[in-house]
Amino acid sequence: MNYLIILLISILSCNTETPAKFSEEALNDTFVTLEGNHIPFKEALETYKGQTLLIDIWASWCGDCIKGMPKVKTLQKEYKDVTYIFLSLDRNQEAWKRGIKKYDVVGEHFFMQSGWDGAFGEFVNLNWIPRYMVVDKQGNIKLFKAVNADDEKIKEILNEYKL
Repeated sequence: MNYLIILLISILSCNTETPAKFSEEALNDTFVTLEGNHIPFKEALETYKGQTLLIDIWASWCGDCIKGMPKVKTLQKEYKDVTYIFLSLDRNQEAWKRGIKKYDVVGEHFFMQSGWDGAFGEFVNLNWIPRYMVVDKQGNIKLFKAVNADDEKIKEILNEYKL
């Protein structure tokens, strides 16, 4: 009985609220552009300020990511006013660039050089890919976590911002 009480207290006291903004640490994590420039994530976000963003964290070696790409392409056809940002967890930049070409991944691309355990990965509690997030035009995180591109929550949120 005591274990049950401790378990319930532990569960109920956990902060399960999802963040509405990226942490300073996540914003300062450095990503690599296709041109080879190293930029903080906040600079990438600033580039797309005023736009609704769908962030897809993926890797070309990830079977589930590749299976999800046709679903992402369907979203891109339906929600043309959304900016699609692909953050790669490939093992190296060459594999990342090959993957973009091989799978015809259309959107804005960044390589997560800090990987799973960097400040950005820790902030989003990255434990599985693909991982999808939606950020509104004001930079607020509207969907913190989805693992399927056809998740109804993605469509519900994108419909709110559809022109």
